[in-house]
Amino acid sequence: MRILHLSDTHLDRRDAPNKHGVNATQSLRRMLADLRHLRAVDTIVVSGDIADDGSPEAYVAARAIVREFAAERNVPVIYSTGNHDERQAFAKVLGSGHLDPDGSDRADTLIASHEAERAAVSLVDGHRFITLDSLVPGKGYGHLSRTQLDWLRDVLGTPAPHGTVLVFHHPPITLDVEVQQALGLQNPSELVDTIRGSDVRLILCGHFHLQIFGFLETVPVWVTPGVVSRVDLTAAPRTERAVRGASATLVQLGAHGPLFHTLHARDPQAGETVYELDEQQLRSVIDELGAGT
Repeated sequence: MRILHLSDTHLDRRDAPNKHGVNATQSLRRMLADLRHLRAVDTIVVSGDIADDGSPEAYVAARAIVREFAAERNVPVIYSTGNHDERQAFAKVLGSGHLDPDGSDRADTLIASHEAERAAVSLVDGHRFITLDSLVPGKGYGHLSRTQLDWLRDVLGTPAPHGTVLVFHHPPITLDVEVQQALGLQNPSELVDTIRGSDVRLILCGHFHLQIFGFLETVPVWVTPGVVSRVDLTAAPRTERAVRGASATLVQLGAHGPLFHTLHARDPQAGETVYELDEQQLRSVIDELGAGT
């Protein structure tokens, strides 16, 4: 199973440079254009923050761009929500988030949720992909509701032929970086309890705009870098710097575990600063959008 893992496209309705001077639509197009020779892919995953402004127009644009790439390879696309996404607009354009190459909905199971959470299941060549919705409206951190965890436990009660891949936005692992800890998934231990002993083989996330690999107990977790920009950890402590450079990951899920290779668009502006937050500005982000606020 070869997965092209994208995340954090951050498209908006305007198809124009954002407040930081980056055209997110152009970044996504450039990334996929530079991957034109990548043919051997079984599915494409887009793990959240598809739309920066939550507009239907942004989802329509993302669907069209990714669908063209997927249709050329005859592979499905699996989308999950992120903190910038808007559930109603996501559902209107992307349905369950599990789409066939022609754009039709392919989900086998969709959660019944009073909060309209976007969680669904589909099989790709015997591999079960389950998307979860870690979005907390109006906040930057993530949380998986008890409704979703109970639903997930029920779904995992029946093993898939080749195991399960979980896809959601907020990583359940973080580096020793305060902003990641404040804005990551806030209930990873509950997820551990839910998936322990199941056939979950891999967790795919985004959100941090940089690549991280680790384990949630015994399950591998991969955090892919962002398409719109990437976070540069060489910035001074307690500050944050983002730089240009669309990135993605090629994941190969074999019999003995996953392999990951990061892919970078050939951008003459790669590495140029997109934004820089000083200590006070970063503290404001944590206070406004982090857990406990």
